[in-house]
Amino acid sequence: MTYWLLLKTAIQSIRLNWLRTLLTLLGIVIGVGSVIAMTAVGQGAQDTVVARIAAMGSNLLIVNSNTIRTGGVSFGRGSSASRSTLTITDVDFLRKSLSTASGLTPIVNATGQLIWGATNDSSSVNGVSVDYLDVRNRQIDTGAMFTEAEVQSRATVAVVGQTVVEELFGGQDPVGEQIRIGRVPFTVIGTLKASGSGFGGDNDDLVLVPYTTAQARLSGTQYVSQIWIKAVDKPSMTPLQDEITADLRNVHRLAESAEDDFTIRNQSDMINLVSQSTDTFTLLLGAIAGISLLVGGIGIMNMMLVAVTERTKEIGLRIAVGARGTDIMLQFLAESVMICVMGGLLGLVFGVGGAYVLQHFFDVNTSLSTNTMIISVGFAAFVGVAFGLYPAYRASKLDPIEALRYG
Repeated sequence: MTYWLLLKTAIQSIRLNWLRTLLTLLGIVIGVGSVIAMTAVGQGAQDTVVARIAAMGSNLLIVNSNTIRTGGVSFGRGSSASRSTLTITDVDFLRKSLSTASGLTPIVNATGQLIWGATNDSSSVNGVSVDYLDVRNRQIDTGAMFTEAEVQSRATVAVVGQTVVEELFGGQDPVGEQIRIGRVPFTVIGTLKASGSGFGGDNDDLVLVPYTTAQARLSGTQYVSQIWIKAVDKPSMTPLQDEITADLRNVHRLAESAEDDFTIRNQSDMINLVSQSTDTFTLLLGAIAGISLLVGGIGIMNMMLVAVTERTKEIGLRIAVGARGTDIMLQFLAESVMICVMGGLLGLVFGVGGAYVLQHFFDVNTSLSTNTMIISVGFAAFVGVAFGLYPAYRASKLDPIEALRYG
């Protein structure tokens, strides 16, 4: 039997039982569509998180302070009985000693309500150095960044993000305006270009002041919360991390057996960890959706077994006029595969459409994968073979005499 004849016979059989075929198709359509849509959601979530981490800056290493005991008791990070382990001395030492760092800035976290006239707002206030823009890949929109001289003189100047511009100043250019952070007056000398949401929050909802000013006028401490260090390139990140560890242990005079009193987060490690987590999430979504494909395959097998029973006399007649068992088997396999491929293609349309609807109407970020679409349709065809094989084999083994007597 030629392939063209197999295809023609399969189409004729499907047309004669179009309603039953359509109902059977639904399982495959739902299965393939669900796999494509769910993996698109999972991949979209991964892309979103990775983009937010990347928005923090490129090739970043973040040195975090660990809480140390004061008064013999450790009450946890941020309590009155704990203090940071990082100081400006550490910052100055690292700035001089690190050979593969292209930029470095301390981060001094400060608090205080923002007040401008009768308007007030709450925002993140960070004390930073002049290297902040380079380290974080940020740019000035209007005005200017404070200078090294202003850092050394503890000047009360500030640079604000676009969210602060909107919330506190109603969208007007605030350069030259006087604001208060808590009780301390500051002059706004610049605004940052919008950066959008990042890992951990809104990158534009912040106020930058010189770290010396933050320590002296806002936080009341000589310690720093974090040190952000930018490597020259990705290959140098791991050696730079090892160098930072060795330098800080030396400055802090830690014994060889003592644990580090700081932690270092590698941006590449964060991206890899998030990618692994979201890959697992995507695989779980795809597996759950793939169950629909198996259910659809069971439906295909059920329909083909019914078809074998209904067409027993036809099968006997075909065998009687010279058809071989192989021909009968291929005929039923062709029908099964065609139904599944049709279902796979329709599922592809519904899956892509579902991902589009989720992204444009429900604000869910999705990312379609060509490989996933090809694999899903290919798996649907495999389901047709796997679940159509037994009914086809059963049809090929019918006794022609008994088959002709049937019905």
